[in-house]
Amino acid sequence: MLLLPAIDLMGGEVVRLKRGLATEKTVYSSDPVAFAKKWEEAGADWLHIVDLDAAFEGEPRNLDHVARICEAVQIPCELGGGMRSSAAVRAALAAGVQRVILGTRACESIASVREMCGEFGGECIAVGIDAKEGRVAVRGWTETTKQAAKELALAVQDAGVGTIIYTDIATDGMLTGPNFAAMEELLEILEVRLIASGGVSSVADLSRLAALSGLYGAIIGKALYEGLITAPLPKFTPPQKNIDNSG
Repeated sequence: MLLLPAIDLMGGEVVRLKRGLATEKTVYSSDPVAFAKKWEEAGADWLHIVDLDAAFEGEPRNLDHVARICEAVQIPCELGGGMRSSAAVRAALAAGVQRVILGTRACESIASVREMCGEFGGECIAVGIDAKEGRVAVRGWTETTKQAAKELALAVQDAGVGTIIYTDIATDGMLTGPNFAAMEELLEILEVRLIASGGVSSVADLSRLAALSGLYGAIIGKALYEGLITAPLPKFTPPQKNIDNSG
């Protein structure tokens, strides 16, 4: 299982939100590059970057910071937030990220997901499925749809995406532990790479996730920033499921 420290950007600052609420924001730094280097030195396998301004507003707002991060580190980066068009995906890849995460757009149009996978390659396209009580949430988690998360997961897998990132909104930023049951359910039905996000509070949580057969990776956020998980990051057996040479 790979570890992906999160760098959430808002107004050029590194922040963390509770349950995705902009009103529940903690600012950790005005220097995203410094944190990117810190997590790389701690042993991160990838960096998981989110443009929160773009997630809420629909347009990229922090691409200059993303480009500086990608230039400053050797490990690969993925970017989510506001990726709702081919132009946005193209700009993100040009900024240096190796994987772009679709969210709202994937829920709105599976055809668009298929087209983007055809244009950019499935290895460069991930879909972030953010769920509230099993239902998909969109537009920076401000709207909850009627669509079941597992139904969307199967649909985007069929559309050609290489990676799915599942976030349980109720646990995100709460340090209460991941939704292990949801991870297990998705692993049973998916063939693509699955990354767990939300709720990781300790190395014990990571070890329990790593024990789930086939889980590709785990995103770590607040636990790192609050010092509950410290450097060096633990190492787990590399994932064997649908792995390509990029990581």
